[in-house]
Amino acid sequence: MHINRTEIRQLIRKKRLSLSELVQENAARALKINFIQHIKTLKTPLKCRIGIYFSNDGEVDTSLLIKELWSRKHSLYLPVIHPFNGTTLYFQEYEENSPMTVNRYGILEPKLNCSQICPLAQLDILLMPLVAFDDHGNRLGMGGGFYDKTLARYYQENWQQPQLIGLAHQCQHVAALPVESWDVPLKCIITPEKIYQW
Repeated sequence: MHINRTEIRQLIRKKRLSLSELVQENAARALKINFIQHIKTLKTPLKCRIGIYFSNDGEVDTSLLIKELWSRKHSLYLPVIHPFNGTTLYFQEYEENSPMTVNRYGILEPKLNCSQICPLAQLDILLMPLVAFDDHGNRLGMGGGFYDKTLARYYQENWQQPQLIGLAHQCQHVAALPVESWDVPLKCIITPEKIYQW
């Protein structure tokens, strides 16, 4: 039976949203530990520039990871929806006192300040949200295409930087996803239970 992308999104989002508060708390702690372990294996500077995001819609909570990365003196950058085209992302520095605003999806993002934007290619790591992932590193997003469109301008087969890493709950794993020409595969996806690498 063939399941399309919309049906997969609905199914996995429902699974993700049904996770209990305790499961979410444990997942956030385990994800933080797994990412900190993984970053030690990467060829990156001691103090990285890391693109990260605020969790939404039942995604694994990234708030513990954000605090841990700050404590290790990494620089963090949050996505800001492009003010003119509205379909791609800037990555702007995020500090504890950064002025924030709510975007059209009800998600907090830094108030746009062009002097604090980091060009995508200057990030060391980009952590990406996803709805589902499969055995080959394919990622299914929420459907807005923000990350795909942002990466499309830069992505090539020999892509080096930033290193693209997806974050997800284990329940978001499926055997195979229908793939479109614009999809950017990931070489690493981290869940609270496992680190997948291709």
